[in-house]
Amino acid sequence: MVAKTTDTPVGRVKPCRLIGLEQHHDERGSLSIVESEWTTGFPIRRIYYLHHTRTGTARGAHAHRALEQLFVAAHGSFTVKVDDGHRQSAYRLDDPGTGLYVGPMVWRDITDFSDDSVCLVLASEHYDETDYYRDYAAFLEDVRRQP
Repeated sequence: MVAKTTDTPVGRVKPCRLIGLEQHHDERGSLSIVESEWTTGFPIRRIYYLHHTRTGTARGAHAHRALEQLFVAAHGSFTVKVDDGHRQSAYRLDDPGTGLYVGPMVWRDITDFSDDSVCLVLASEHYDETDYYRDYAAFLEDVRRQP
């Protein structure tokens, strides 16, 4: 079960939100479905996953100008902390049947990985370094100029 650790709406451009994935269960196991645009609200152009992440490791530590993402705990668990420059929230993902949508102009930190975690990330665009904010102060400066 996914435990949302805080209940603060974050994301002024497009709010972060939990998305229940289509699920099918029978005696053979479970199947979780993500369909580009229907499930995610955006076309999926890039898929990657974090795995074999050591306990105590933090990932993310950046924001995107335009990129949209869906995070799924394909196995194990981890926490995604989100920050839109005005509010922060944290989501504990531990169910492959639920994804976390994170839109543009939201800083994200991924922490508290379980030993067996696999963090699946579906992204709206191909990798583009110019879309990244890697400096938190620069991110805050730009995000706080938005209406």
